[in-house]
Amino acid sequence: MGTDRYISPLSERYASKEMQYIFSQDMKFKTWRRLWIALAESEMELGLTQITQEQIDEMKAHVDDINYEEAKAREKIVRHDVMSHVYAYGLQCPKAKGIIHLGATSCYVGDNTDIIVMNEALKLVRTKLVNVIDKLAKFANEHKDLPTLAFTHFQPAQPTTVGKRATLWLQDFAMDLDDLDYIQGSLKLLGSKGTTGTQASFLELFAGDWEKVKKVDEKIAEKMGFKECYAVSGQTYSRKVDMRVLNVLANIAVTAHKMSNDIRLLQHLKEVEEPFEKNQIGSSAMAYKRNPMRSERIASLSNYVILDALNPALVAATQWFERTLDDSANKRLSIPEGFLAIDGILDLCINVTDGLVVYPKVIEKRLKSELPFMATENIMMDAVKDGGDRQELHEVIRTLSMEAGKAVKEEGKDNNLLELIAANENFNYSCEELEAKTNPADYTGCASMQVERFLNEVIKPIQDANKDILGLNSEINV
Repeated sequence: MGTDRYISPLSERYASKEMQYIFSQDMKFKTWRRLWIALAESEMELGLTQITQEQIDEMKAHVDDINYEEAKAREKIVRHDVMSHVYAYGLQCPKAKGIIHLGATSCYVGDNTDIIVMNEALKLVRTKLVNVIDKLAKFANEHKDLPTLAFTHFQPAQPTTVGKRATLWLQDFAMDLDDLDYIQGSLKLLGSKGTTGTQASFLELFAGDWEKVKKVDEKIAEKMGFKECYAVSGQTYSRKVDMRVLNVLANIAVTAHKMSNDIRLLQHLKEVEEPFEKNQIGSSAMAYKRNPMRSERIASLSNYVILDALNPALVAATQWFERTLDDSANKRLSIPEGFLAIDGILDLCINVTDGLVVYPKVIEKRLKSELPFMATENIMMDAVKDGGDRQELHEVIRTLSMEAGKAVKEEGKDNNLLELIAANENFNYSCEELEAKTNPADYTGCASMQVERFLNEVIKPIQDANKDILGLNSEINV
């Protein structure tokens, strides 16, 4: 690979070989040829006598050995990529030369291939997404009972558990899987609709027989592995299809970004860390640094994918009548690069979720530093049960809390609220008794039960239905 020209980092650093192949020239042009064969077979099966089995067999014999040089040379002359490949295919198939692309327009191979390629790419995205879900589920289950300080507004709040927090990420990924399955399940081929979508050329070929014209689309869809074609179109399938597909990718990116943000904040707090390899360098200047570079890369690539979804939206909004060509250059960039980027994101998510490191002692220390404040309501209620006045006790607790908070914030001292309460004559509790009232597990509510219920009712069916594709691991390039 040359060093004297631009190379996309999506192919060099981030995306897998599998995703790169799906958007490769080989995949594209081999699919064109499969579509030409499907068209010719369908036309022959519906009674076009000028097409013979001998011609079909000749086309099948050269479906994979694409003569790129002849196609490139021809395109320099005619300035048309589809007709250049029709010409090159014809050189290899002299008997079939006259019937290749019969009745079709360029979008027959272009648009149908785009749908086929996006469908294959969604399959790979789905496999990786399911594996992220599986790994996160295992993490959530492992830590479902581990109390941790929760945050609202990034301010200390009522405790949750490490596993419960992970289910928040997990639920979003499960929603993304639902969206992906719905959109992928709705994909249809364009079929062969002609220059303005009226199938006029096919009505001519079949001497006005509308039933046979309909069956051309049905047969093409079946031969290419789809249930059906879109019932109506202009020259192209609706560009809203591209928009819907890229919105699925953008939604996954939003979820991944949110998770990566939380992990980065937790790594700052030294509570949870992403994997850090033995010889990994965190900073060129500060040798002690353990930067969350994987999570940062997830966030960075996710920004790209979220923004990339605007491209097909703008294209769909600005198409004129039956078609304009201002979609073409944009599609060549936005669709493949959106998929390559989400592929890199999901590889990173698999890597991170498979190796998250939890530090229970740090978590416990931070939780205990804040828990006395949160325990005051329970302490006050118990004191009322023992005969105290609720209003008087509330004022004492408020005053003591302010004193303890001042010592923590202004003097850098440890939280001594429990000691202050134990020393106050309005309360008849020792420090030991008060410590017993601040067991972190008593303040996490239904968190661990929620995790169990969620994993059993929502996630386990996903794992069971996809067990054949679980166990995927990923290595990041850099």
